[in-house]
Amino acid sequence: MNETLPMDEKYKVTLSGYLKEYKESLESTEEFWNKKSRIIDWFEPFTKVLDDKNKPFYKWFVNGKTNMSYNCLDRYMNTERRNKVAYIWVPEHGEEKVITYFGLYRRVNSFARALLDLGVKKGDGVTIYLPMILEAPIAMLACARIGAVFNVVFSGFGEEALAQRINDSNSKTVITADGGYRKGNVIQLKKIVDAAIELSNGVDNVIVVKNVHNKINMVQDRDYYYDEILQDGYVKPAELDSNDPLFILYTSGTTGKPKGIVHGNGGYPVWVANTMKWAFNPGEEDRWWCAADIGWITGHSYIVFAPLLLGVTSVMYEGAIDFPKPDRMWDIVERYGVNILYTSPTAIRLLMKYGEKYPLMHDLSSLKVLGTVGEPINPAAWHWFYEEIGKSRCPIIDTYWQTETGGFTIAPSRELGMPDLKPGSATFPMPGIDPVILNESGKEVPPGEKGYIVLKKPWPGLMLTVNGDPKRYVDTYFSKFKNMYLMGDYAIKDKEGYYWLLGRSDEVLKVSGHRIGTIEIEDGLVSMKEVAEAAVFGKPDTIKGDTIIAFITLKDGYDKNVDTIVSIKKRMRSELGPIMVPEEIHIVNTLPKTRSGKIMRRVIKAVYLNQVTGDISTLENEASVEEIKKAMDLIRKEED
Repeated sequence: MNETLPMDEKYKVTLSGYLKEYKESLESTEEFWNKKSRIIDWFEPFTKVLDDKNKPFYKWFVNGKTNMSYNCLDRYMNTERRNKVAYIWVPEHGEEKVITYFGLYRRVNSFARALLDLGVKKGDGVTIYLPMILEAPIAMLACARIGAVFNVVFSGFGEEALAQRINDSNSKTVITADGGYRKGNVIQLKKIVDAAIELSNGVDNVIVVKNVHNKINMVQDRDYYYDEILQDGYVKPAELDSNDPLFILYTSGTTGKPKGIVHGNGGYPVWVANTMKWAFNPGEEDRWWCAADIGWITGHSYIVFAPLLLGVTSVMYEGAIDFPKPDRMWDIVERYGVNILYTSPTAIRLLMKYGEKYPLMHDLSSLKVLGTVGEPINPAAWHWFYEEIGKSRCPIIDTYWQTETGGFTIAPSRELGMPDLKPGSATFPMPGIDPVILNESGKEVPPGEKGYIVLKKPWPGLMLTVNGDPKRYVDTYFSKFKNMYLMGDYAIKDKEGYYWLLGRSDEVLKVSGHRIGTIEIEDGLVSMKEVAEAAVFGKPDTIKGDTIIAFITLKDGYDKNVDTIVSIKKRMRSELGPIMVPEEIHIVNTLPKTRSGKIMRRVIKAVYLNQVTGDISTLENEASVEEIKKAMDLIRKEED
């Protein structure tokens, strides 16, 4: 944790700019955000920056009127950005599409007109269930234009999860496609929508994009093809209140009812635009690739809204990063001259597994900045990304945030002043973010000690509420430490002020009286030269509390045998201590992951314990579950 890695001097600037901005954001909050709000345009000025009378339901930019679609598109129509490329869309197979800001503006207006003609109006719920195609951001911006409250559902979800979100958001309109491509296969999206509607409270309109051109069922007077309802013309952007809802995005519903996180029209765009500028500082000519899915908050904030608010050119990719070959990501970087690449530690570890030969096949010299999102990045993956992909010249912007925060909360700032980077640390908070590390009783812990990371002050990107459930909003995020936002993670702040995120506070094992985060063990495993990925969970034990169980995948060139496991355990014991050594290590070819790249530890644990796994329709590769089942069946037979 003490390793510090200075950046190339051409990237590093004095920290004084960051420290000045950060201090002002905490000490003169209203004055600071009054200035920073000018990053977007307002139809009517706000009368107050922050209304905190009804804590924790904070209101930002009170009485201000604005529109996200206007800010992403209209304001460029009389500038040079009008003809600038907004998106380079790269399909899984076939030819790319290039769309300018003007082209996007025309398409958004056409679709907004179609929605209005179908009776969709301000405040109505619209569910968007689309693959990674250009019609996804078009649909989001068209809804934003007329004030319809959209919720994007990740196209990997099945019918039950989709129906649940349709009902909770009170959507009477669903926007989908005939199908989507995934690793050469066609996902039957319209069929899933039809099944979801049977489980829903009723849907009036289904709009279908012709994407894979397969045969689908179309219901008369309910289902409409997207291209057949478009009309040329201009739709005036609705003048929306800053605290009107813009969208609802549901957090994972693997346990219990998913939470519908509501973000607003004013604070959210101010936050995402400023945080992208602070952290990555994209230039006018830069090509930005956020290799995420629009179905998650990363896609909302940093594929769609922040890049368009800043007038950036984005690469948008439909497929998997290792299909049809493991060099797919590096091929796209080279082919389209990507300058800033923003991806997940899970994706990095997956690509590490294939070794250095694939990135070496491509010219990656266009890269200037790298970024990570989704979970803490372990030092081994950080070093590989920095050295093998960035050639030790590209700073890594390690971003820590979540759906509820709207945008980055802790990350290095390339614009305000890059600190020396410590592999595995997200470094310092963004302006406006006031974190503290607390123990169970609510007292601040000394530097170097683990505790709950809590944010003391509100910020413009904070969600407005949980849809239809304000009590859950308070109970989940503000009840443990009153009027302070609970991130739900453990963290450490070191003596130099760097923050180290240790994973979810509920993912902690109790091993012989010791509390150990699963991420600490996983980091130890993936630091071994043989290990590509690791998933750790606890097996209930009447004596120890938990025993540590690990499933791992190996890098190319290493043998899947007992000697490998013995060697890993021996080095874990030597380097990290006996308490961190898994009792069992199982080597598999692949770990179950969602299509967004998250390892499904819940599924692995359920299969291991011979329990029902529940819905696994969101998995990238269901065969990985079968592999674990077969391995466990074999072990159980040997034990019998």
